[in-house]
Formats: sequence, structure tokens, C-alpha cells
Amino acid sequence: MSVTVLIVPGLRDHAAQHWQTLLAAELPQVKSVKPMGRDDLDCQKRIEAIETAISNIEGPVVIVAHSAGCIMTAHWARTTKYVHLVQGALLVTPPDFETPMPKTYPTIEALHTGGWLPTPRNILPFTSTVAYSQDDPLGSVETVEQLANDWGSFKVNLGFVGHMNPASGYGHWPEARTLLSRFFDLEINHQ
Repeated sequence: MSVTVLIVPGLRDHAAQHWQTLLAAELPQVKSVKPMGRDDLDCQKRIEAIETAISNIEGPVVIVAHSAGCIMTAHWARTTKYVHLVQGALLVTPPDFETPMPKTYPTIEALHTGGWLPTPRNILPFTSTVAYSQDDPLGSVETVEQLANDWGSFKVNLGFVGHMNPASGYGHWPEARTLLSRFFDLEINHQ
């Protein structure tokens, strides 16, 4: 049975030039959790959205999460009944929600009220890789490396890539395919 990639976005709306959107267009079998933006910070709704998406997938799943999607995935992993389907997770630039973020992002109080805090720090029940940035404005190298250690994840330092989003100059990201190939044989339409 072939692997389905499940895209789990962070706190953003649909972004046509986001690397997750572009990657999804290249993959042979992909589903996405609908982006929910930053207005409604109810973490439980987002966990339920992941659960619903995976419940509609037959066969093994590899999760590709970005930013807050990484934190959503960690929360989801603690309660799901579908963890046995997850073959692996690529978790890209998880934020540090326990430290104040730039003004355009949610406050610690808002994240706490929304159920995001405390950040889950238990070992994830599936293989995972945390890909992180040397200059991410939403999470220091030390904090994100510690989070990866807590989750039992492999770590990949991407260098100076900001938050790995369009605002940091990233749309098409070929390295995502390489990182995903650690979880399954990947035949991708190279463009």
C-alpha cells in the first residue's frame, strides 16, 4: 500500500507560494489539513482536524508539519487512535511558544488560553525529524534542539533559512523531498 503524505500547516491561511503548498502539488499521494489562520487559536479544533484527516486515509501516513503545525502534531500524537498509521513525521521550524514572539504573532496568554501550552515534550510515538533554522525569529537553535531531543527526533540544521516560509524567501524547497525520502521511497515529479 502506498504512503500518503499529510500536510499540517501552522498558524497561516492558504499560501500558494508556501513550500508545503508547492510540495503537495509534486507528491503522488497527499492530503492536507485545512489552514485555519491565526484568528481562532483553539488548539483542540486543530487536533481534531488532524484526527479527521488521518481517519480518512487508508494505509501508512507521513506527516509534513511546519511551524505551529509541529506543535499541533505533538499534541495530536498524545491522544490519537491512529498513531499506528504514522510511518514518520517531518517537523519543520517548530516555534517556541513559551517565549514571547514578534508582535504579529499570538501572545503567550492567547496561546495558553487556546490550549497550546504547555508545549508537549514527551517522546513522539513515531519516527520524526526536526528540521530547524539558525536564525528563526520564532525559536532559538537551543530551544528547538531541546524540543527535538524531548520528542526523540532526528535533527537537521538547515542553516540560515529564517522561519522557512515565503517571508523568509522560501517557496519551492527541493530539500523537503530529500528529507521525506528518509521515511519512504519517493517518486516525485521533479519540476
